[in-house]
Amino acid sequence: MHNHHNGLKTALLLGSMVGLLLLIGGSLSVATGSRIFIIIFGLISLGSVAYSYWNSDKLALRSMNAYPVSREEVPVLYDIVQELSSRAGKPMPRLYVAPTDTPNAFATGRNPDNAAVCCTEGILQLLDEREMRGVLGHELMHVYNRDILTSSVAAGIASIIGTVAQFASFGSFSNSRENRGGGFGTLIIALLAPMITGMMQMAISRTREYDADHDGAQLTNDPLALASALYKLEHGISRYPMDPDNPRVQTTAAMMIANPFGSLANLGSTHPPTQARIARLEEQARAMGQF
Repeated sequence: MHNHHNGLKTALLLGSMVGLLLLIGGSLSVATGSRIFIIIFGLISLGSVAYSYWNSDKLALRSMNAYPVSREEVPVLYDIVQELSSRAGKPMPRLYVAPTDTPNAFATGRNPDNAAVCCTEGILQLLDEREMRGVLGHELMHVYNRDILTSSVAAGIASIIGTVAQFASFGSFSNSRENRGGGFGTLIIALLAPMITGMMQMAISRTREYDADHDGAQLTNDPLALASALYKLEHGISRYPMDPDNPRVQTTAAMMIANPFGSLANLGSTHPPTQARIARLEEQARAMGQF
């Protein structure tokens, strides 16, 4: 396992997003002549971080209608996770299955002691045992690298920023006649904020996926297993994509091992291109003398 500076990435991401939220509040304060917006949005941002941190696992599992499973129900899944957790010297996470044909998986929870790994029914049908091992190694590394905190809290703040930006855009119109400069500035910030937030999430999420691919392949000692799984997942998801307009799935999508919405442009995806991930894994296998 490598130190990918996940703590620094988390701090930069959350600090930038909270700063953006406060900027919207500040611009509204200038436009309306009241400082109350800075206080309100500061409290909103802190509350959002706290709520997302403590409830990330519940929110993600609920969004997928996931149900807990035991060793008797999914023995192969249980045995793989137990073995890899033991190899990493970490607690074994809770296991869940989501009732959807879309093949995918994700990990959630605020730390290794309060984590869960969820696989869809589709991925359990699509992949063989070796490929599932590669996928589960990837998901466990998300937990051990504390990536879940990054994605969960960022998604919570992004949702708040979207709501506040929408409110700010309406507020800027009502104040534009009395304070044209302030109203126009607020409108510009409100329109740009969701786009900037999305770019922040995308950049961190892509790096997070590459890191988990690399570290997961080290944990399983089998980069090509994950490469094969990613190839199958891309084609399987194209047959059974999730609904991109479903708000319950939108925030959880960034946590999944593969883009669950199918043939969307890579430019706007929180996941790196599958071929680029496979190429990196093949290079890792060569360095390990396996390819």
